[in-house]
Amino acid sequence: MATTVFTPALEQIKEVKTVEGDMLTKPFLDACKHILPVIDKFGAAMALVKSDVGGNITRLENKYNSDPDKFKFLYSMVQAEVETKTAKGSSSCTNGLLWLTRAMDFLVELFRNLLEHADWSMSQACTDSYGKTLKKWHGWLASSTFTVAMKLAPDRSKFMEVLGGDAVKSDIEQFLTTFTPLLQQNHKFLASVGLDELKAS
Repeated sequence: MATTVFTPALEQIKEVKTVEGDMLTKPFLDACKHILPVIDKFGAAMALVKSDVGGNITRLENKYNSDPDKFKFLYSMVQAEVETKTAKGSSSCTNGLLWLTRAMDFLVELFRNLLEHADWSMSQACTDSYGKTLKKWHGWLASSTFTVAMKLAPDRSKFMEVLGGDAVKSDIEQFLTTFTPLLQQNHKFLASVGLDELKAS
């Protein structure tokens, strides 16, 4: 099987959950990290998303590294912040996880659009994904910045070529199938502690 830009992420996703179904912090963050090279292929259009994703991964990683045993499971960071009532702070790990998950929702939706709508331009695919995922959480400024960035989206056929041409499609499908449930689990957990609806400050 040819390796594509998705291969490292797909390999990592297999490691994210324990047999009991608990989400492990480091493998989840590593899987998200492996998506960064994919975001790179978008060029300037995704610079904002990339820095946002990278920043949130770093925030969560720093917390994890401060006590790898205590924060072995992803949601333990959130639970610790819920107990100390710091979860809603803009620099909290809860906020980091929430926005990381939302950014990944956007990317998942974008790749789904690219697979399902062969006739859409890249900016159409991006705009549709943005409308379905991040838009309702963004204020006016973030929203306008995003809209402008989408105009820099690369040509669709060139982008697919850079990702690996037709060979990459089955990897994208696998990514959507395996990664989407992890994001859904994050939302479900955040909703269970009343923190899935935080808006951008």
